[in-house]
Amino acid sequence: MVEKGGIIQLKNIDVTFHNEGKTIEAVKNVSINVNKGDIFGVIGYSGAGKSTLVRVINLLQKPTSGEVIVNDKNLTKLSVKDLRKERKNIGMIFQHFNLMRSLTVFGNIDFPLRDSKLSKQERKEKVNKLLSLVGLEDRANNYPSQLSGGQKQRVAIARALASDPEILISDEATSALDPKTTTEILNLLGRLNKELGITIVIITHEMDAIKQICNRVAVMEDGKLIEEGDLLTIFGSPKKKLTKDFVDTSTQISSVLDEIKESGIVKSLSGRLVELNYIGNVTNEPLVVELYKKFNVEANILFSNIERLQSTTVGIMLFALTGDDDKVSAAIEYLNSLNVNVKEIDITESEED
Repeated sequence: MVEKGGIIQLKNIDVTFHNEGKTIEAVKNVSINVNKGDIFGVIGYSGAGKSTLVRVINLLQKPTSGEVIVNDKNLTKLSVKDLRKERKNIGMIFQHFNLMRSLTVFGNIDFPLRDSKLSKQERKEKVNKLLSLVGLEDRANNYPSQLSGGQKQRVAIARALASDPEILISDEATSALDPKTTTEILNLLGRLNKELGITIVIITHEMDAIKQICNRVAVMEDGKLIEEGDLLTIFGSPKKKLTKDFVDTSTQISSVLDEIKESGIVKSLSGRLVELNYIGNVTNEPLVVELYKKFNVEANILFSNIERLQSTTVGIMLFALTGDDDKVSAAIEYLNSLNVNVKEIDITESEED
């Protein structure tokens, strides 16, 4: 069920397309609730339906069925005039920026204000304020062709903020950018969320983007919502295979496991290989020391990825545990007692027979 009170509530959304005799169910009975002030991430591979779903929020894509409630107003029941008014409260930024090449940076940001009641001077002051907000004060008279990709996206963000929206939708807005610029743009969005109190919905296929700034996450596959929750739960304890695949790609543990299985390390391992996932500080002493002191079990660390997400430690590690079999089992039970998710891995898996 959808919670009450969210700034965005999508209830039982279906989107079906009919094209050349074919029926495509792009979104299938999806319900989500985005709370005011959230940075809500929707992640999925191409064709998952995530962009279609998010375009439903401002009815750029009308749902085949379901309700779209934004700020307690059912957008599907509004007149064209009232819908146009409500859309001004929802800014959008896109992968390819959608800037007008014939206008300067100033002109692009000013464009949405042309029909406003602001005077020319008030518009100028507002555009300059937005330029300062996104760090482009010195680029006002440049044209889009004179800007880098990151600068173009900053212009697009400033333009989207011109109407003072409460909601900002980012549809794969960092996909065309290099990693360093992606980080800068995501940091900018995070800052805008804090400084302006703006609610942000991010569409992406990259878990790194999600974990950098989102506080809540929805995972989509084949038009369906398969998993949803706060960032720490999704990242620390993914339930669905696709979600785990996204997390594994972000932590790089999958590639490490492949290397371990394909290398000579497998043949030299005399112990049991375990994967540990945990949230928060597990123990006051390093786990390697703890396991040896308590169980005389040697823990050889093959991989470790420890991050701070929302001021909380989230870790994933690969241990080769060596010792008497019953003591290794006791060590694994001890780890489980610390609220560490322990998964034993068959190190012979995928090897040639």
